[in-house]
Amino acid sequence: MTRVDFYILDDSTDSARLRVAARIAEKAMQQDHHVYINTSGAAESSRLDEVLWTFSQGSFVPHRVVEAAPTEHCEEPVLIGSAVAIDEPCDVLINLAGDVPEFFSRYDRVAEIVDSESGRRDAGRARYKYYRDRGYELNSHKV
Repeated sequence: MTRVDFYILDDSTDSARLRVAARIAEKAMQQDHHVYINTSGAAESSRLDEVLWTFSQGSFVPHRVVEAAPTEHCEEPVLIGSAVAIDEPCDVLINLAGDVPEFFSRYDRVAEIVDSESGRRDAGRARYKYYRDRGYELNSHKV
């Protein structure tokens, strides 16, 4: 069954959320996991693409922004998209979108990032309740 981890941020900025997503993706990649980062749309995907190039001095997270499920095998360990159901096996889903993606149960682990902005905090609570009501293992981490 999918394990769901909520990362709770005190910060309310988009940049903080994206940096946390980048750190989680980097750590998962270092453990040889394949990662899909689900964003709220093309603009957020583009911003995250930039963050993955610059968030940490000396680190490199090979990644690609996808607009549809790739038809060929992806060499990059990290894919970024908005509600793209990836057919390839991916181990970790990092969700930055406001809703629970329909395809979340394909992943061994889901990382939900919730910051202190009131609308996103409320959406995070709704996602937490969704997973809890369906019996998923939930963990919370203050970042």
